[in-house]
Amino acid sequence: MAEKKSSKTTDVIRELALPVCKSLGLSLWDVRYEKEGATWYLRVLIDKEEGLDMDSCEEFSRQFNEILDECDPIAESYVFEAGSPGLGRELRTPEHFEAYIGEMVRIKLYKAINGEKELSAKLVSYDKEEKKITVLADGKLTLALSECAFVKADDEDLF
Repeated sequence: MAEKKSSKTTDVIRELALPVCKSLGLSLWDVRYEKEGATWYLRVLIDKEEGLDMDSCEEFSRQFNEILDECDPIAESYVFEAGSPGLGRELRTPEHFEAYIGEMVRIKLYKAINGEKELSAKLVSYDKEEKKITVLADGKLTLALSECAFVKADDEDLF
């Protein structure tokens, strides 16, 4: 039940956050409404083509906090956080997967394939209808997203 509530909440927050992001020259990477222990967290992950800095996060936070206070879209208490998706950003939406085609990704699987539960591979394609990805790692491998605990950008070459 919390998942449905969380999904509807993130949709509302996404609609409220998009115009703020646009006005500040930011992109909205993800919205998460998650319960950790007894506390709910609203996390709005933003990005900027030339790189996100603290001033951009602070300005987004300030403006978006005013909207949250005015609209009051969430009934229970929560902690609001705005920040960057980071280098190892999780790919969760069709747009994320499509943007990373041709790039390296890290995948953690629920069940081992060929004795491996984690792999680094090149993302070859994404099938939106079937929710599957095809990667190149010692040959082509097609995985249903439901088999993956996560798929993240693999930015290890940056270090």
